[in-house]
Amino acid sequence: MSIIKLLDLFNIGEMSKEESDVFSSRREAFRKMGDFSKKLSLAALPAVVLNSLPKVAFAQEADVLGVLNYALTLEYLEASYYKMGVEASGLIPAEDLPVFQQISKHETAHVAFLQETISALGGTPVAEPTFDFTAGGAFPDPHDPANYATFMALAQAFEDTGVRAYKGQAGALMAAAENEMMNTALTAALSIHGVEARHASQVRRMRGEKGWIVNAQAIEGVEATQSIYAGEDNVTQGGVDVTTLTDVGMEAVTEAYDEPLTMEQVAGENGIATLFIVS
Repeated sequence: MSIIKLLDLFNIGEMSKEESDVFSSRREAFRKMGDFSKKLSLAALPAVVLNSLPKVAFAQEADVLGVLNYALTLEYLEASYYKMGVEASGLIPAEDLPVFQQISKHETAHVAFLQETISALGGTPVAEPTFDFTAGGAFPDPHDPANYATFMALAQAFEDTGVRAYKGQAGALMAAAENEMMNTALTAALSIHGVEARHASQVRRMRGEKGWIVNAQAIEGVEATQSIYAGEDNVTQGGVDVTTLTDVGMEAVTEAYDEPLTMEQVAGENGIATLFIVS
């Protein structure tokens, strides 16, 4: 299977004409998304994994809308980053360009899907912020053709952030999933989470790294991204120190789990994404 096909697995942007036509109506969109959710692999996740997700008591739909708008802001960031990347002449080598074009296509689809979902739930999608991908000069311009290594490093940082951020809100959406529409919000988030994980794995491998996070390891050369990996050296799952159950070692145990990031860690005053948001 080619990497392009692999990246497309479960991608909400890859729909047949019939599915695309259905999404033109919000009411029909939610009917179709209910059917679509049956195709996802959520049911295959071990109960212990789902039960270990952080739970938040979400009593109102507005809270769910807040989570979805938070996700939308992250998708805006990634969509803008990759769009600028694939359009920057001379930045991405020809052999890598098809992968980043596909990732860019996915991120744009995620933005549209979240906007549609938020609107269908009666909310208002947040406006796209203005981004500074140098984080106020903390990084060289990643879209300068001379800085492809920085572009790749920040791509990995954004993808790893996305994976952990979606996991951080999955438990909250599960707590709110008391009816079909709220369940659809959970389906939307988890389907995007799966695609983000594939992006992260591919970008990491293209950089010569393992396809998953190891310990709380920062990206070499851009150590300012250290906060993205904070807590990834955790070895306790479900209240149990997993290193006491196996002899594979601490590093292997940390590789087996992605730790969740809170909304504050990602979008708070000094959050990971906030560093790149101008207004």
